[in-house]
Amino acid sequence: MFAIFEDGSHQYRVQAGDRLDVDFRDSAKVGDTLNFDRVLAAGTETTGTIGRPLIGGASVQAEVLDDEFKAPKLEIGKFKRRKGHVRHNGHVQKYTRVRITAINVPGM
Repeated sequence: MFAIFEDGSHQYRVQAGDRLDVDFRDSAKVGDTLNFDRVLAAGTETTGTIGRPLIGGASVQAEVLDDEFKAPKLEIGKFKRRKGHVRHNGHVQKYTRVRITAINVPGM
């Protein structure tokens, strides 16, 4: 069984057992359970359900594996030619790593 759910401004297609990096949650600790209730679609190999816009009562449960996972640093550099102006900056995005444990869809 698979499900497509929305978290923040991202949509993810998952199955039970998948590992996933979602937006950082300050309150999540290793071993906690997260519940994603904005399920857009779900199905199996032969059948499926599409929400309009969401599937009522459906949820995806996940276990927190790593509470603060950092992506590679993005280097940002700007300059203006012939002016001697150089600016350097960087950004490191934080994520929470989870493993999908269950997909609950009423009627499936």
